[in-house]
Amino acid sequence: MSFFMIKPELKRLNLKNPLHLLAVGFGSGLSPKAPGTMGTLAAIPLYLLVSGLPIHWFIALLAVGFVVGIRICQSATDAIGMADHGAIVWDEVIGFGVTMIAAPAGWEWVLAGFLLFRLFDVLKPWPICWFDRRIHGGLGIMLDDLIAALFALLCMQLLAVWLG
Repeated sequence: MSFFMIKPELKRLNLKNPLHLLAVGFGSGLSPKAPGTMGTLAAIPLYLLVSGLPIHWFIALLAVGFVVGIRICQSATDAIGMADHGAIVWDEVIGFGVTMIAAPAGWEWVLAGFLLFRLFDVLKPWPICWFDRRIHGGLGIMLDDLIAALFALLCMQLLAVWLG
């Protein structure tokens, strides 16, 4: 099986459509293995690009990304014909950004944010799992990752305080 073999349902996406391209994290979500992890990895350079913004602009950018993300994810869901397909990773992009709000500088913190976000996104402890099961469509795709990111953000901030 080739790394670039596309699942049949993903052939319905049009990567020339900016909504679809963003939904699959510029192609990172098309990975046959761990697309959510690949989407989060793709979020790192985007985070590094905007991490120097004043915090209010950084949060505003994430808020816009979340709201627009509902439409982005719904568009891809409609095209694919499946709810919350793993290839849709815009939620990971925004989730990683939320995790990194007010994070200290340094690759160690980027790694910690990556690991914490993936942990909460994969394990989906309560109440994340509750939202994941009950809210569907673009909002549902974005919301469970937002909550996972808020858990990861809290852990990051506690780590920053603890480590001084």
